[in-house]
Amino acid sequence: MFMSDKVRTGMAAGSWIRRMFDEGNILRQKYGADKVFDLTLGNPVVEPPPEFHRELKKLADKPLPGMHRYMENAGYADTRAAVAKQLYKETSIKLTAGDVIMTCGAAGAMNVVLKAILNPGEEVIVFAPYFVEYLNYIDNHGGVPRIVPTDEKFLPRMDLLEAAITKKTRAVIINSPNNPTGVVYSESVMKQIGNLLQKMESELGTQIYLLSDEPYRKLIYDGLKYPSPLLYHPASIVATSHSKDLALPGERIGYIAINPNCPQKQELVDGCIYCNRILGFVNAPALMQHLVKNLQDVTVSIADYQKKRDFLYKNLTEMGYKMVKPQGAFYMFPKSPTPDDVEFVRALQEQLVLAVPGQGFGGPGHFRISYCIDDRTLKGALDGLRKTAKRFGLK
Repeated sequence: MFMSDKVRTGMAAGSWIRRMFDEGNILRQKYGADKVFDLTLGNPVVEPPPEFHRELKKLADKPLPGMHRYMENAGYADTRAAVAKQLYKETSIKLTAGDVIMTCGAAGAMNVVLKAILNPGEEVIVFAPYFVEYLNYIDNHGGVPRIVPTDEKFLPRMDLLEAAITKKTRAVIINSPNNPTGVVYSESVMKQIGNLLQKMESELGTQIYLLSDEPYRKLIYDGLKYPSPLLYHPASIVATSHSKDLALPGERIGYIAINPNCPQKQELVDGCIYCNRILGFVNAPALMQHLVKNLQDVTVSIADYQKKRDFLYKNLTEMGYKMVKPQGAFYMFPKSPTPDDVEFVRALQEQLVLAVPGQGFGGPGHFRISYCIDDRTLKGALDGLRKTAKRFGLK
């Protein structure tokens, strides 16, 4: 035996996103990269904003003494203070550096929090469709995922959420703007979730954390505002990264922010700092911490992403595809013209267009496409999408 049964099983199940990307590599080798139109990965092709390069050059020209050494496991105090200041601007909640832990991206943040709060067998509620790695993150720390479906607009149903909560419920994960749907939870939805969790905490005598995965928080369209869960539930925790808003996915820089009104907050903060170390992250990347300190109010062009969203939505709906119009992030989650979304995605492959079946996100009967890609790829995919739509009887 060369690996654990659990890992072998996980590898066999795999991620549909990576599976389709790997199959795309085969197509690229066969037909040429310029003939294959890959809409699978949420890997932004846009470059970081000019302010990032300015800060990078400043550090390169005038390195800070000791800037590559270890620091406290929570991260640099001045960077954490900058994060807290920005969150105060957004929410009017007076967070301090002591409420923030710098992490290795949002994935690192999620794993740190779940490690800190979960006892074996405790449950974490996840709304479907969901980012598939949530299930792995929960399992990593002995938790049990409890999947709760959403309504036809991909919004949480409070009746189903309430029915799913038990004494074993330790946390509810939300992701807005959502991957894979692009849906943004409104203030009303956030308020309902917060009120329900507090009601259930009172009835069950338990603590239920609201864990908000927010890497797309700043990528919101049509003038919509982001209602932070920190405003609606005392036991709320933000896990996020700068992978999307600063186009830095490979740099793995993010943070945890814990509501200052959270019961036993300091114990939770200390637990997360401890878990940041023992999970092997040790601390977030030092250089990136120095850089993002002065970039908390900076983001990539929202207008450019909205333009891509509008272009793709207009063309797909004209082809007959049905979908909820994304309000944020950079994904669309149209209905598959056939109930078998894998069959449909295979048909797209025949046209050298790569997408991900919805069942990979707990949303069968749909497919996900990413539009954080160059315009050539976006436009080039239209012909294959159109031909496949006609093949399955769309107009």
